[in-house]
Amino acid sequence: MPNVTQLRQDHANMARLLHVLSHRHKTLVSGERPDFRMMREVVDYILDYMQGFIIPLERQCTQMLCERSEDAAPLCQRLIQQYRTLHERLDKLSGNLDSILMDQIIPMDQFNADLREYVEAHRDYLRAERQELFPLMRDNLSDEEWQQLTDAIPHARTELERLQEAYPELYAELTESDVVTA
Repeated sequence: MPNVTQLRQDHANMARLLHVLSHRHKTLVSGERPDFRMMREVVDYILDYMQGFIIPLERQCTQMLCERSEDAAPLCQRLIQQYRTLHERLDKLSGNLDSILMDQIIPMDQFNADLREYVEAHRDYLRAERQELFPLMRDNLSDEEWQQLTDAIPHARTELERLQEAYPELYAELTESDVVTA
């Protein structure tokens, strides 16, 4: 059976990023001003990561699974739609963060709700992948196909190294966070 360790590590890294946003959300709810620049860094990183890694991997995985399993198509379509919705929510947060950082007035109640909904939706997406997609991958992909997918994962490590260099404060917070992803 293929090893999902690398995919689980990728999920753990994303869970840490979501934890950072969740922590900033709690700061905002408490009435304090969160570090919007740090939030901007997290959102930028997730957007870059989605575009450069997740979308290509998802395309390849979906194609392979749909060739192997009748159950794959509905699941893949549902996950793709969830992912598109996540991306739209993240784009909206990105625009709002730009506005905040340029000292434009935006309704904080709405920003707060949008942030909470995004974090919850992304966690739900990760959960669906772990509970539904990963088992389907294990059951339907050959070792060679599995290797093609996991070979793409080193990009995640490269991205974390880039993050460490570009955003040392964020990287320190990520490596110090104790996030459970199961």
